[in-house]
Amino acid sequence: MPPQRHARGLAILQQINPLSANALFNELAGICPDLSNFVTEFAYGDIYARAGLTLAQRELVTLSALAALGNATPQLKSHIVGALNAGCTRQEIIEVMLQISVYAGFPAAINGMLATKEVFTQLDQAAATP
Repeated sequence: MPPQRHARGLAILQQINPLSANALFNELAGICPDLSNFVTEFAYGDIYARAGLTLAQRELVTLSALAALGNATPQLKSHIVGALNAGCTRQEIIEVMLQISVYAGFPAAINGMLATKEVFTQLDQAAATP
């Protein structure tokens, strides 16, 4: 594995959502650790590391794609946290979920909005706990 791709991808993963990244690595370690390496190197080390879009913009694009898929709720929730960590606002995330209703349909938008609500509620509860 090219060490620069892996290191670059890991740095981006740690920036946007270190808990989710570590959970993914741990879950895949016993069955296919190569898959987490591919995600780290290609998705984050190559694609996310490109110039042209900010990390926040990439996260908004990712949210719209995951929500439109309609079958990637765990990844959607992880990237909602990632979008916030990349500098996106809650209102921007809500607007993305609303926007996809036009192109992916109301069921996808509703599911995306409910996932957003769940993540926001969990973050608020964690922030309120001393």
